[in-house]
Amino acid sequence: MWIKRIELTNFRNYTKQEIDLNPNINIFYGENAQGKTNIIEAIFLCGFGKSFRAKKDSEMILLGEENSLIKINYKKDYREGKIEINLKNKKEIKLNDIKIKKLSELLGNINIVIFTPDDINILKGGPQNRRKFLDIMISQLKPNYMYNLNLYLKTLEQRNNYLRQIKDEKSDLLDIWDEKLAEYAFNICKYREEFIKKIQNKIEKIHQDITKEKEKIKIEYITECNNKEEFLKILKNRRKLDLIKGYTTKGVHRDDFMIYINNKQIQIYGSQGQHRTAILSLKLSELAIIYDEIGEYPILLLDDFMSELDKSRRESFLENIKNTQVIITCTEKLDIENLNFFEYNVKNGKVIN
Repeated sequence: MWIKRIELTNFRNYTKQEIDLNPNINIFYGENAQGKTNIIEAIFLCGFGKSFRAKKDSEMILLGEENSLIKINYKKDYREGKIEINLKNKKEIKLNDIKIKKLSELLGNINIVIFTPDDINILKGGPQNRRKFLDIMISQLKPNYMYNLNLYLKTLEQRNNYLRQIKDEKSDLLDIWDEKLAEYAFNICKYREEFIKKIQNKIEKIHQDITKEKEKIKIEYITECNNKEEFLKILKNRRKLDLIKGYTTKGVHRDDFMIYINNKQIQIYGSQGQHRTAILSLKLSELAIIYDEIGEYPILLLDDFMSELDKSRRESFLENIKNTQVIITCTEKLDIENLNFFEYNVKNGKVIN
């Protein structure tokens, strides 16, 4: 799987730009704030239908313009494909020139693993960061997961609104919301538990290789929703508290996973270097799982990430990404030996190769 061509019109600081890519390694270098990350963002947008950094679509439209157009031509499973996203008042997405109605139709057409400097917060930050990692990973392989997650979030919002309207915990309508919430939560939990097991199967060897067998890594999913009937009991037992607070205090929207290095929780005891290496192992596990699922390596996006690694970690990393299209952004040219790569200089919204 690889992206052959990108076309940007009025996207971020690009007025009009066409970029032909190498199926192997593509390095976009230049000073900060020139538009390197915007290329990564455009590719991610075509994979997931939303940005990994913008809260609103309007933020991605060139200042003074009414709309922005992103086109990507890709090759997957020996077939050609095209994704087109038009950002305007209402976002329009086309897949092979046909307008899609649901975001789930876009997911999985191009598979992506992304590294950014902020990824350190997956482990250092709150549970919402780790849930987001799982949601992105699973949804591009199992579009039905995103469908269930959206139903859960919609039901959660309805239940929370109802909690703020009533005072009596003995409500038939609350029973209906609980039943729906438990059903969707159980489905989501099954997906997450399955993928946590797949990560554990991959991450142990990857991490041992990166750390020269000095560290053993373990990942554990934390949930109370893996049994529908038990979760229904939890919801019922916490109704009084939920009514007082005005929101649902338990559910998959509060699930988490923990990583342990040599049986110690990384969030509490991990050094900066251990956090970086654990994230590296986590993302490489994602890469391997996607390959197992679809028989092709996903596209790897590295936004200013190589500079975060020392020489040893960089070499270990490159050993794990052969046969993968890689798109790298950095401030200076990279010294990469014995690998096929293209270089592009980015300056003030212009790409020169």
